[in-house]
Amino acid sequence: MQKKRALISVSDKSGVSEFARELDRLGFEIISTGGTKKMLQEQGIPVFGVSDVTGFPEILEGRVKTLNPYIHGGLLAKHDEKDHQKQLDEHGITPIQLVCVNLYPFQQTIEKPDVTVADAIENIDIGGPTMLRASAKNHQYVTVVVDPADYEKVLTELKADGSTKLETRRKLAAKVFRHTAAYDALIAEYMTDLAQEETPEKLTVTYELKQTLRYGENPHQQAAFYKKPLGSTFSIANAEQLHGKELSYNNINDADAALQIVKEFSEPAAVAVKHMNPCGVGTGKTGFEAFEKAFAADPVSIFGGIIAFNREVDGQTAGKLHEIFLEIIIAPSFTKEALEILTAKKNLRLLTIPFEQAPKAEMKMTTIEGGLLVQEQDRFTLEHAEISIPTKRQPTEAEWAAMKLGWKVVKHVKSNAIVVSSEDMTLGIGAGQMNRVGSAEIALKQAGTKAEGAALASDAFFPMDDTVEAAAKAGITAIIQPGGSIRDADSIKKADEYGIAMVFTGVRHFKH
Repeated sequence: MQKKRALISVSDKSGVSEFARELDRLGFEIISTGGTKKMLQEQGIPVFGVSDVTGFPEILEGRVKTLNPYIHGGLLAKHDEKDHQKQLDEHGITPIQLVCVNLYPFQQTIEKPDVTVADAIENIDIGGPTMLRASAKNHQYVTVVVDPADYEKVLTELKADGSTKLETRRKLAAKVFRHTAAYDALIAEYMTDLAQEETPEKLTVTYELKQTLRYGENPHQQAAFYKKPLGSTFSIANAEQLHGKELSYNNINDADAALQIVKEFSEPAAVAVKHMNPCGVGTGKTGFEAFEKAFAADPVSIFGGIIAFNREVDGQTAGKLHEIFLEIIIAPSFTKEALEILTAKKNLRLLTIPFEQAPKAEMKMTTIEGGLLVQEQDRFTLEHAEISIPTKRQPTEAEWAAMKLGWKVVKHVKSNAIVVSSEDMTLGIGAGQMNRVGSAEIALKQAGTKAEGAALASDAFFPMDDTVEAAAKAGITAIIQPGGSIRDADSIKKADEYGIAMVFTGVRHFKH
């Protein structure tokens, strides 16, 4: 059997010994580098060092070993091109038919909390990506393997036909280019952060497939769920599913919306979400109290909703949750009793997430046709705001508490957004209307008589005094809004007319 040549050099050594042993049995001559070569030799697998092929030792602490014409000539030569073959013969270069390479663990290195810049830089692979890209470019003749999951398929085809199929080589090549692009994207992100570049001239991002989805927003739309390699652990992408059927596209979106709202609270809180908007938010001394208020806020809309807690779910709370049809329950943890109660519903999804006090800040990305919008997440709170009170009456302590809760929630409601709230729960939510008074009318109608003595929060300023008028007639006594309209004076005058205390924050919270 004519010898073919395989080059193997891997950081992830899982399954590579078995792969190399089978290649040897199939008549491949194996060349390798460093730790991979040593491991294969220890396994009794015949192997030559790259230096034996190049006639040149590894130098610069191993930074240069495969960057050599004896390697890259073997990778890039067209096997059926006479001129290429002539040049190989003239220079004594042997073609390489198979390449098995994966890269220095850059991601794992920078994930370490104590990683130094020097260590990160040293784990930027140069020779590996170069060999992979060369082999993938020449996939007409070269089989290139970057993923141990592909070892078995490659061996199966080699055993059956003596070579791999072009279709397989093309798929493997495509995987290589995705792999090296993702690798470079992580390096680019790290270096951009290191250089403190806020808006680089090119934005390179990469995501890893977490889950293929049955469909998207609607059954006729295909969809998949990807996660950011170095993303926040305090996210739906890193949730552990304890029970229930597979998450859908809409489930994931709604679950993320619920999580973002419950992050706003340090006290025990419960958040109910439907179609990306909160339908009920409650706080209390316990998770059970918080959920009772979130439920009471809108007992109709919560049906088929998603609930997020920032405290462990206990048996008492689980008993109440069990009475309602819900899609998902999110919490830091569930007691054994709670799990026994809730897992009785086979389709109910239970997710746990490691709650953090200071979640990692990430850029928010929104795709448009042909482009991408990027912005910071809206982390602005009242602690950052320059508060002013333009009305004659100052808010009471109870009104301040109600306004603070409303302000935390309103920034997560689709604009135009209005939230009516008490000290510990939402009473009415108006979302996504084309004019602000329309959102106010929805929120006030939902609050009903509970609006008496409650607070109203608006995500943006009032362009005219009609919202204040509607709020006053419903019994609202305190309003929190950004201010900044050219007609602020009208709203202030109207608030004074009804004895309403109004707070300006100077900051709007549009959510589109």
